Amino acid sequence: MPMTSSTPPRAPSAADLRAPVVEARSITKRFGAVTALQDVGLRVMPGETHALVGRNGAGKSTLVSLLTGLARPTAGEIRFGGRPAPPLADRAAWQAQVACVYQHATVVPALTVAENIFLNRQPTARHVVRWRAMRREARALLDRWRVDVDVDALVADLSVEDTQLVEIARALSFGARFIVLDEPTAQLDGRAIARLFEQMRALQEAGVTFLFISHHLQEVYEICQAVTVYRDARHVLTTPVAELDRAALIEAMSGEPGGLDLPAPRPVPEEDDRPVVLEARDLHGDQFEAVDLRLRAGEVVGVAGASGSGKTELAETLAGLRRPGSGEVWAGGRRLRGGSVPEALRAGIGLVPEDRHRQGIVPELSVAENASMTITDRLGPGYGLISHRRRDAWARERIARLGVVTSGPGQPISELSGGNQQKIVLARALASDPRALVLINPTAGVDVKSKESLMGTVEAVRDAGTGVVIVSDELDDLRPCDRVLVLFQGRIAAELPAGWTDGALIARIEGMEQRHG
Repeated sequence: MPMTSSTPPRAPSAADLRAPVVEARSITKRFGAVTALQDVGLRVMPGETHALVGRNGAGKSTLVSLLTGLARPTAGEIRFGGRPAPPLADRAAWQAQVACVYQHATVVPALTVAENIFLNRQPTARHVVRWRAMRREARALLDRWRVDVDVDALVADLSVEDTQLVEIARALSFGARFIVLDEPTAQLDGRAIARLFEQMRALQEAGVTFLFISHHLQEVYEICQAVTVYRDARHVLTTPVAELDRAALIEAMSGEPGGLDLPAPRPVPEEDDRPVVLEARDLHGDQFEAVDLRLRAGEVVGVAGASGSGKTELAETLAGLRRPGSGEVWAGGRRLRGGSVPEALRAGIGLVPEDRHRQGIVPELSVAENASMTITDRLGPGYGLISHRRRDAWARERIARLGVVTSGPGQPISELSGGNQQKIVLARALASDPRALVLINPTAGVDVKSKESLMGTVEAVRDAGTGVVIVSDELDDLRPCDRVLVLFQGRIAAELPAGWTDGALIARIEGMEQRHG
């Protein structure tokens, strides 16, 4: 069986350079009475990285489904290299034009890198897979595109960053030179993002073109040459990135002037006699050690660190998802055994977990069921019975309070946008009226206005006297904190009071200044 990976990348001709790699012309897409896209356009030129940004629900995912041949537009036309897109049924032709690397990997973890790259198209001889040839072809492909990954490694053992590079290499092996990256940095730390961007630039130089979708607007300025903004299913603008400042970009996305409106840190009294609601004493875990942390009522404490610093493991230990190796966690006036979410809930600890898709929601259940699953004992007469009327009334009140865009409490949560799903996860964390709230990357993968709403809820919770721990890779998430603890290689390396600068915090995260203060 011939392998497309053995064909060297073709230098673009003058005609290729004049024609857009992909062009969406006057695209409209309707699902019944709902208009997901209304007369939008997109034009991506060869060799560029083009950003597509917009709030959740703006139509980005719908456009990606059209660009990758998973759906047909109601009106308008998709063109590749100046030619009409292939018929939907011709999957091989689509694979030769475009591929999408999604936020959540589409590889098979139990298979090797080589097996994933050539899945369902392994070289054979007399119906027997030629394993050595497949590994050789995979190695040649990875070397050609400068991807430093062992072809015999199990994908389950790879980092998120390397897994994404394997998916890109797999796309290139089909002949595609246009790659859609959908939230590629959502699960990466700063150093991994820098490595991914370096790899993208090298691929651009070799003739690969990217459509880059991200809620992290600073990344648009780091890696992209052009940006297209959608809002409310319509095309707002397309412009060179260098000609659009951050405030104007946010205004284009939100339809409102000004930048991101986040709560400010509060002055901490010199004599702080507020009660301690959550405490770690000489806490040790798999990725951290000797952590001491005291969280007071009405205080917001941030925890920052690079990937592998132990920040996520620390947060999960505080919230009962992990059992500590040694040390103590105290809440509600008592020491917790650890490793028990029900125990943490009883002690007054609420949690927004790191990954809402795997840990935060049950896609098959409704909005009301997802929001209320920690307080089902309060919503019925007892004996394991639940009053659906009482539960739905409770859910409607939370939906209104948090500004969740939904048709009602009975709507499946899988039908909501990412930002609205995250609001429901937060509603569940607050359902039990916790004394302490632990938030892990609370705004990952949500749009600008949802971020403002989520962080506004944190401010309201703080005003009501709840202590909050925010563990995040996003600097904007940490700005409202009264102080930020920085973990470096599993230990608290610095504590920064409110008013820190981006440079000071990043330096400590990267281990450039390992000192307190």
